[in-house]
Amino acid sequence: MPKGKTFILGLLAVLVLPFGISLAEDPPGEKAKERYTWRNAPRHSSGVAPDAEANRDQAIVMVMAADTFGWRSYFAVHPWIIYKRAGETRYTRYDVVGWGSGNVVRQNYAIPDGLWYGSEPKLMADHRGEAAEKLIPQIEAAIKSYPFPREYRSYPGPNSNTFIAHIGREVPGLNLDMPANAIGKDYRPITNPVGLSSSGQGVQANLLGVLGMSLGLEEGIELNLLGLNFGIDFNRPALRLPSIGRLGMDSVEQVTAEEVATDKAAQAESAEAGLEPSS
Repeated sequence: MPKGKTFILGLLAVLVLPFGISLAEDPPGEKAKERYTWRNAPRHSSGVAPDAEANRDQAIVMVMAADTFGWRSYFAVHPWIIYKRAGETRYTRYDVVGWGSGNVVRQNYAIPDGLWYGSEPKLMADHRGEAAEKLIPQIEAAIKSYPFPREYRSYPGPNSNTFIAHIGREVPGLNLDMPANAIGKDYRPITNPVGLSSSGQGVQANLLGVLGMSLGLEEGIELNLLGLNFGIDFNRPALRLPSIGRLGMDSVEQVTAEEVATDKAAQAESAEAGLEPSS
């Protein structure tokens, strides 16, 4: 077989295989969320974020991402960031939402850890205590400096992933590792094709988010072809693939609603014990 044809077939296999795995893991017709519409899709709390009231004395910063709505969920995610300072009993949430007019950067558009139209969020960054407190002013400055507050294109960007990637570049202390299916994270204007990667700890060269390469401690080695990313993460070993995002270790240890509920029960039990009279 000619080398050219072998290369093309190999490239097609690399492009199609991750999508096939994604379909196999979540087959069409078996998703409960396929019955949802924009209006009735659940957006209640996922339980991922710690209770802000119970943790009023602790600063918290989290970055989350969930599958996008409908058929696009097989290809891309929607991310957002939440934070609160020590002493605060409510989170502040920021994400980019493309529908509507005016500024696409929205504050408190949805509840902090809510399902994104039926999709459960996963953690991409999690910081607590003094470390989180120091990050918050930097995050707020990064939000203000986002260069595309009135622009939105789902592909190749700028979009919600472009926004969170901008924060990651400006705040390297987040240790943000965005998944390969965060389409738009690598978007760079043609006038600025070279700079920091989305973790803020690596470098990248990219043309409009459709052709380029990233190299860094958090993201490992990643190639971008037509907005699809392929790579290897050496920090927390995993393959970085389109449609799937990661195949291997999670970039951040995930917190489940059950673990949060167990933690709340333990806190309540500890508080009750503290009220009991000593013998």
